[in-house]
Amino acid sequence: MVKPVRKAIFPVAGLGTRFLPATKAIPKEMLPILNKPLIQYAVDEAMEAGIESFIFIVSEGRDAIKEHFAPAPKLEKALEEQGKTELLALIRDVVLKSGQATYINQDQPLGLGHAIWCAREELDLTNEAIAVILPDDLILNQNGAGCLKQMIDVYGKMGGNIAAVENVPKEQTNRYGILDVVNDDGVLAKAKGLVEKPDPADAPSTLSIIGRYILQPEIFAFLEKKERGAGNEIQLTDAMAKTIDDIPFHGFRFKGERFDCGNQKGFVEANSAFAKAFPE
Repeated sequence: MVKPVRKAIFPVAGLGTRFLPATKAIPKEMLPILNKPLIQYAVDEAMEAGIESFIFIVSEGRDAIKEHFAPAPKLEKALEEQGKTELLALIRDVVLKSGQATYINQDQPLGLGHAIWCAREELDLTNEAIAVILPDDLILNQNGAGCLKQMIDVYGKMGGNIAAVENVPKEQTNRYGILDVVNDDGVLAKAKGLVEKPDPADAPSTLSIIGRYILQPEIFAFLEKKERGAGNEIQLTDAMAKTIDDIPFHGFRFKGERFDCGNQKGFVEANSAFAKAFPE
């Protein structure tokens, strides 16, 4: 039986050094694409996919994300007094209901695998699968379902572990988790192995994982070991590779255009594309 997906993890504890000094006081996930921060796009995508609980892995002392999803009584009162009803509705719409959001401090920057492991106590590791969204990867699919909704629809038929994938230039394989593919029908690629950030000469393919996952709870048994991989970090890709003999793993080619908002060029390109797609 396919386990349900009700919870999503958002790893947002990074320092955002590529955007300093803009990220000196706020997480990079609060940087705006048009009038919405990156994290809002990620949460909206999760909601569309039917996610009910939102787990944010954050850095201690950086509360901007928590404040963004909380009520803002003073601002709401000011907008109400000014008769700005549309803006009032806009900020109320982003508020997560009581009990929907959980904020967990990642005390050490030990990699994506460690960030996911930090959420373990908030999960049912017997009866449910888990979604993971990296807000840096922003996906525009103007006329269709969001990436995670597409993935959950496929997951309902396939089960197992699924990650969103796309081909990257050969010289860029050392930036991504790369699939060692068994077969590929153009939409789903079944993998027999995963390699984190391989040198281009050693990469088994150019099919790279981007920031969307649906994971079975067995992954946590391997994350618990806290084994270090590429960059001396605890890599999620390595833990997924350890389960691949027992749990099928598929890469899913999603519909939409992906923007890497973890770097300045991708962030600017995303703003331009979204401005064209959603003119005022």
